[in-house]
Amino acid sequence: MVPSRALGPGTTAIRCPKKSQNQNYKGHGLSKGKEREQRASIRFKTTLMNTLMDVLRHRPGWVEVKDEGEWDFYWCDVSWLRENFDHTYMDEHVRISHFRNHYELTRKNYMVKNLKRFRKQLEREAGKLEAAKCDFFPKTFEMPCEYHLFVEEFRKNPGITWIMKPVARSQGKGIFLFRRLKDIMDWRKDTRSSDDQKDDIPVENYVAQRYIENPYLIGGRKFDLRVYVLVMSMFAECLLWSGHRRQYVHLTNVAVQKTSPDYHPKKGCKWMLQRFRQYLASKHGPEVVETLFRDIDNIFVKSLQSVQKVIISDKHCFELYGYDILIDQDLKPWLLEVNASPSLTASSQEDYELKTCLLEDTLHVVDMEGRLTGREKRVGGFDLMWNDGPVSREEGVPDLSGMGNFVTNTHLGCVNDRKKQLRQLFYSLQVQKKASS
Repeated sequence: MVPSRALGPGTTAIRCPKKSQNQNYKGHGLSKGKEREQRASIRFKTTLMNTLMDVLRHRPGWVEVKDEGEWDFYWCDVSWLRENFDHTYMDEHVRISHFRNHYELTRKNYMVKNLKRFRKQLEREAGKLEAAKCDFFPKTFEMPCEYHLFVEEFRKNPGITWIMKPVARSQGKGIFLFRRLKDIMDWRKDTRSSDDQKDDIPVENYVAQRYIENPYLIGGRKFDLRVYVLVMSMFAECLLWSGHRRQYVHLTNVAVQKTSPDYHPKKGCKWMLQRFRQYLASKHGPEVVETLFRDIDNIFVKSLQSVQKVIISDKHCFELYGYDILIDQDLKPWLLEVNASPSLTASSQEDYELKTCLLEDTLHVVDMEGRLTGREKRVGGFDLMWNDGPVSREEGVPDLSGMGNFVTNTHLGCVNDRKKQLRQLFYSLQVQKKASS
């Protein structure tokens, strides 16, 4: 595991101007050198009043900063990033919770554009077999700019269902299904008329995506997976949290499901991913399930590789992405979308405990306290999956020439005594520090 302070090969570093060069720059993390080296306390700031605030306030040695006070760690929202990042000087140790242009992966149209481009690149450089590893997203068109391409595809396969999604909205807002070209033509007329009436307001872009009509069902209900992927630099390392499974009807979205009259707020509608993996293994066997989860790992790697050259990697930035993945009846995983601001508000007590552990482990990996050595492969519920190349479960430097016996260091949905692992990790670090002192 590369420390969060280090940038791996292939990353793009953005150097912040020194404060003296421009008086409009607001400096953060500036303090006396000796005090900062010892990291006696971490000054944090956030505007999110949910599980995150609970975790930050209860973290030993962390102190909340309000208003315009200087901070060392800021879990910011994307609007703050857009307005302030270019005008903020940050000291070496300071961390914020987003990459500057994270939307290259999290806006639905940009994500598909980057994946299509990357797939073509793989086909040119490595052949069709390698490019086929990117076939994990449904056929998608950006509207209205690719309307004519969409119509051509639509007429090739009449009668199938398509889904329209606004590119920059969440929680199921603005989504609708259609099977007739007339429905999309009416939508197109509406966008044109509104554009004529309000020239200063741009038309909201949508994506038209082929609807997956054969989803895997549990108890007759559709569901999707939410998996958290922690990226410390683009693309030095990628760590996976064994996230939870979400089970919803139709749009597989809590914001929609909770409006149902039979929704139970205490029970919620979520499974832990571990329970889901056990369920699949009991029905299909462990080998089939291992293949499915290996395909899911491939989605994380390939999607991040597709934006490696376009996302601005800054040593101050990290990102906790929320991947939404749908499984079809053939046990093929499909990437639906990636969220830059996945919901951290708990919908039940079990969900609160899951997100508390998730956030605590995120802070362990970000390591503001400087406790890690940089060689860890697991921190709590996170597994180090990628460090300028795939990370092996085995110790030492793996032989990647044939990839025959290579097994990636991922344990998504597997049993993990997180508390025991953390106790062992931090105890061994203390022993190492005492031995070296």
